[in-house]
Amino acid sequence: MANHNAKELRKQVAPYESSNIKDSIIQIINTVIPFLVLWFLAYQSLEISYLLTIGIAVLAAGFMIRIFIIFHDCTHHSFFRNRTANKVVGTLTGVLTLFPYSQWGHEHSVHHATSSNLDKRGTGDIWVLTVDEYMAAPMWTKLAYRLYRNPFVMFVLGRFISF
Repeated sequence: MANHNAKELRKQVAPYESSNIKDSIIQIINTVIPFLVLWFLAYQSLEISYLLTIGIAVLAAGFMIRIFIIFHDCTHHSFFRNRTANKVVGTLTGVLTLFPYSQWGHEHSVHHATSSNLDKRGTGDIWVLTVDEYMAAPMWTKLAYRLYRNPFVMFVLGRFISF
């Protein structure tokens, strides 16, 4: 049964396994151009109203997330079939997102290679203790660990700290 489900899943995702240059270019156009327009409008709106500027900035932030996703896919060499195209677009989107393409791509690859491997913790990982490590830890380490693993700290405050 599980083998049948795995085959069915592979069949369903097969159309999305390889990049399509037309779709990639459309994603760049419908992401970068609106972001640049919103960036310009946010700058122009400063003379009108700071609230308007904040509203435009929130919209621009959504496009910035899309730009980061393109950057991320380029570091995996999956946005284009051509490695050089991934490097060029990844470098340009890295400038916009303030992430150095080669360095981040290397660290992210190491993260994927070692993620969830408790013998190779460190690069790009969140802090994980085994039950034995937690039980043997001093009270302050346990407190710090529980605070760190709190969803508000991890998903809200953590973004500001890590970026």
